[in-house]
Amino acid sequence: MKAVILVGGEGTRMRPLTLHTPKPLLPIANVPFVERQIAWLVSHGVTEVTLSLGYLPDAFEEYFKENPPEGVTLDYAVEKEPLGTAGAIKYAAQNPDDNFIVCNGDVLTDLDLTELMQFHVKSGGQATIALTHVEDPSAFGVVPTKEDGEVIAFVEKPPKDSAPSHWINAGIYVLTENFLDLIPDGLNVSVERETFPKLLHEDKMFALESDAYWLDIGTPEKYLQAHADFLNNLNKFGSKDGLKEVLPGIYSNGNVQVGENVEILSTSIVAEGTVLGDNVTLDAACIGPRCIVEDNVKIERSVICSGARISSGSNIHDSVVGEASDIDAGVLLSDQTLIGAHQKIDSNSELRAQRVPSVV
Repeated sequence: MKAVILVGGEGTRMRPLTLHTPKPLLPIANVPFVERQIAWLVSHGVTEVTLSLGYLPDAFEEYFKENPPEGVTLDYAVEKEPLGTAGAIKYAAQNPDDNFIVCNGDVLTDLDLTELMQFHVKSGGQATIALTHVEDPSAFGVVPTKEDGEVIAFVEKPPKDSAPSHWINAGIYVLTENFLDLIPDGLNVSVERETFPKLLHEDKMFALESDAYWLDIGTPEKYLQAHADFLNNLNKFGSKDGLKEVLPGIYSNGNVQVGENVEILSTSIVAEGTVLGDNVTLDAACIGPRCIVEDNVKIERSVICSGARISSGSNIHDSVVGEASDIDAGVLLSDQTLIGAHQKIDSNSELRAQRVPSVV
């Protein structure tokens, strides 16, 4: 079974973290998101994965050269010019001889992919879409269906009070090889706005509702929520990470140096090689490897990426500190502040951060 992961976007809503690191390579609990996605695909029998690349493609190849995924052959399809989601699928799929899977590179889920594939074969359509339920569908593509799952229409971002359904396109598809014939070669084409409606006009297609966990991690709010969800359910999401409770409330994959009077208000992850000073308070914090957290620091609901230093007396709330950045003494970060990699931040810094409105 082959899968294509669409990871070509620039991740503009996550800048400055994505200025030098593609969004799918940002960590979710210290493991690059796309690596978690590949492991999920492998757990459902996928043996070949092609990454559809556009933005910073070398970063993916460099990472996986050093960290090859287990149980899967990994390939790369690099677009010379943006081809849209449909164009990218056709370019990356490379003439498959059977059904194949496509998934967006910013969706964290434990959806039962095996069930979706079985439903696709049973329904006999050229395309099957996974659907997830949201309270407010106004920011998404809504997909109303008949009782047997046959798609009725595609409704893009309807007003909440007039949406025909609360079941939205989850960005995960099973497609036949013939589906690619609907996509013109070398053109920028959207699968959601152009190819799927075209297929619906010419033939039947189906969708399967799922109540599995699903989250689009593409905004600071949702990226932080993914970490909170992970920490709240380590048995579900972290079972293969090798995490062990090294001290009450602190989970790690290795040795951690911990000072005196460290207070853990709720479950936190502290990766191998990190040093925690005296009087440190952690509350739903996720700290990467080889970080230094000095004395009297408080970190709440935040992500500290590998190699960062948080100097004494600093307070980090609902924020992300990029790889190898240095936060000076007494700095306060809050309100979904993003600090890019290799930044030096003091109390007088003009933060290179981006705050965006909440997106459901």
